[in-house]
Amino acid sequence: MTTANKLTILRVILIPVFLVLLYLGFPGCRWAALAVFIVASLTDLLDGYIARHYNQITDFGKFMDPLADKMLVMAAMCYLVEVGEMYGWVLALVLLREFAVSGMRLVAVEQGRVIAAGWSGKVKTASTMVCLCLMLVVPLLWLNLLCQAVILVSTLYSGTEYLVKNKDVFKSA
Repeated sequence: MTTANKLTILRVILIPVFLVLLYLGFPGCRWAALAVFIVASLTDLLDGYIARHYNQITDFGKFMDPLADKMLVMAAMCYLVEVGEMYGWVLALVLLREFAVSGMRLVAVEQGRVIAAGWSGKVKTASTMVCLCLMLVVPLLWLNLLCQAVILVSTLYSGTEYLVKNKDVFKSA
């Protein structure tokens, strides 16, 4: 197993640790959860760099890396919705985008085509992770609303871009 893939697996393992820390509710647990979230988020940057720089790109990594990102982000967003610090409809739109893009990728694979992650998708992931960090550490209403707006705009933009650029996938489906 490659180093890049081990980092991806570490990110998945850190998700329940992150959630347990959030739900413990002891003083300082939210800060500890934030630290775990940051470490997990940074493994995304590191595993991508290692995979490209050391030629460790694998089919497992192509599948699992974006899935691990989605799992981490969705875990944090579900928690924030549950505690009333994020609107459920924002989470719903993010989920809809993820299902639409993933579905499109599945159709493309059936056609022997791979749809690589675009720049807007990378910006969406990075901005979402930064916003979630801010929302976890500074539960201010105006900041939460601003972060939700950033998450929403980057999500809708990147989803629209993926679907428009690859609409031909559906023509032959």
